[in-house]
Amino acid sequence: MSSQPNILFIMTDDHASHAMSCYGSRINETPNMDRIADEGMLFNNCFCTNAICTPSRATILTGTYNHINNVTTLSSKLDGRITTFPKLLQSDGYQTAIIGKWHLGHGGHSDPTGFDYWCVLPGQGLYHDPVMSDMGEEKEFKGYATDIITDKSLDWLKQRDTEKPFMLMCHHKAPHREWSPDERHMHMYEDIDIPEPETLWDDYSNRASAAREAKMRISRDLNAKDLKLPVPEGLTEEDETKWKYQRYIKDYLRCVASVDDNIGRMLDYLDAEGLAENTIVVYTSDQGFFLGDHGWYDKRFMYEESLRMPFLIRYPREIEAGSICDDMILNTDFASTFLDYAGVEIPDEFQGSSIRPLLMKQPPDDWRTAMYYRYWMHLAHHNVYAHYGLRTQRYKLIYYYADALDQPGAIDDPREPEWELFDLAYDPLEINNVYHDPDYADLIEELTAQLHQLQAEVGDVPFTKAG
Repeated sequence: MSSQPNILFIMTDDHASHAMSCYGSRINETPNMDRIADEGMLFNNCFCTNAICTPSRATILTGTYNHINNVTTLSSKLDGRITTFPKLLQSDGYQTAIIGKWHLGHGGHSDPTGFDYWCVLPGQGLYHDPVMSDMGEEKEFKGYATDIITDKSLDWLKQRDTEKPFMLMCHHKAPHREWSPDERHMHMYEDIDIPEPETLWDDYSNRASAAREAKMRISRDLNAKDLKLPVPEGLTEEDETKWKYQRYIKDYLRCVASVDDNIGRMLDYLDAEGLAENTIVVYTSDQGFFLGDHGWYDKRFMYEESLRMPFLIRYPREIEAGSICDDMILNTDFASTFLDYAGVEIPDEFQGSSIRPLLMKQPPDDWRTAMYYRYWMHLAHHNVYAHYGLRTQRYKLIYYYADALDQPGAIDDPREPEWELFDLAYDPLEINNVYHDPDYADLIEELTAQLHQLQAEVGDVPFTKAG
């Protein structure tokens, strides 16, 4: 058996951790995802550095923040010539593949590189009968995307060279909007009501105007394609919102159920082939998602439901089953972690740290206690203001600089800058901005300095209209 572990990296799109039973979900059961947690380690505080698909995927591959890899928005493309962890593993003898969602550009220098095999959806791709680019050749595959991506992943594993370690990225489209379930799960939850989140009726008072101006409200902004049925006539405004929430969340959870079933197929294959002991299995999503929280769907904001990523990892050789870690990890850390386990040198330009010490329950004394976030795509798609911020173990400081700054796809319509501060110990739901509370004045000065220090450490340039 190779001393280098195999790596199976399973990632979904927009799957919030609070829709997983291993994270204590009130609304969902995910037995196969839970199995990874039960047999490995669950991270309670894994965060993304930019809660939107394309930038997060670039960070995972490159181990760098978006101002370094130049993938700041959905309109950005990843330059295939840049250093990524799959390239480094491939150079060290790993067999590498990516199957499913890519979403980092298409054609030329934007096609996947560093992979012996790739078969990816163009852009978002379709749930049903998707076209995929199979090593550059466009092919239509009949069936449901989640099943197809799993089928092709298993096919690749079955034909691999068993004398070499493998690194497979199995990237599902689900549960991305428009949340189109397969026939097998179409009728789940038909006879029950899914519990509503505490903040479904958020009125955005006592917050920056960015929250009020965002256009991703369940009550107002879901469209006919999302809902799939006409809104019943004669409903009160409150009852209409309740109806729309049930339509949205049930389809979302149906899509997650299909992913969970297919993760079970992958885990069963590893067991049947005797690969489980020497394979690192990761389950994550590219960011979190609002499941009616704050009355919203989508992501982008630095609020917890969007910022937080699920992260489960199993490696029986080294990780104690049933472990839970509360230390803070970021999507910048994934690349360094995989290289560490493979015994491959981590490039100096990678900005994350290997989480291996945390997995061995030996956290370094200087492990991070704060993280830096930046959302660049000002006003595009859902009218969310560009912002950056700091999250510590207790506080969150957000600065809405609200300017496009010539970023691709961002809308050049500056807004008045604003600040938010949340004391998560007293306000875990983030509904009370205390930035203007004089009791927090000294703390704000400290946190602002810490924010600027973190920006300097990662090499980002702060933008403040107020100077």
